[in-house]
Amino acid sequence: MALRLLLLPLLLVAMAEPAQAQAPPQGAAAQRQAELDRLFEALRTAPDQGGGQIVESRIRALWGQAVSPAAALLLRRGQRNLQAQETAEALEDFDAAILLEPEAAEAWALRARAYAGLGDRVAAARDLQEALRLEPRHFGALLQFAALQEEAGDLRGALRSLDAALALHPRLPGGDARRRDLVRRAEGEAL
Repeated sequence: MALRLLLLPLLLVAMAEPAQAQAPPQGAAAQRQAELDRLFEALRTAPDQGGGQIVESRIRALWGQAVSPAAALLLRRGQRNLQAQETAEALEDFDAAILLEPEAAEAWALRARAYAGLGDRVAAARDLQEALRLEPRHFGALLQFAALQEEAGDLRGALRSLDAALALHPRLPGGDARRRDLVRRAEGEAL
């Protein structure tokens, strides 16, 4: 009987360990968020375009790590389908990823690209709004939103969205040239 009393605490600890191993660490999301905060500051102050690209890659990698392996697989497959211009298939992949991970801003932004590729600007804009609600610093969603606004003829709105993206990622490749073009076109339209 005494041996059982001595072994009981060990048994309880042994039973608790597998449950703890299966559950994701409580601080993983907080750590990822803290790293994102540091990376967005580094992105904003990057000394050149190359430095900005390195930081951007790390941000995108963290966004990708925030989803389950199944959702990550679906997102990668959807991106391959987009590159192969198999947009309808990409949309199915992104739909499935969103069902698995509805809080993943990157999934919403990618599905918006698929909708835009199919010509459904309303659905694309709705998905971009959701991506920005989930991650207000999603510069890729802001760039896509600027492109949709530009296509719709809302040059001032496109300029606002582009400015918001450039505030987050000042070293965005081609960003300054695109901004100059939008300013020129928006001012010409206002005359």
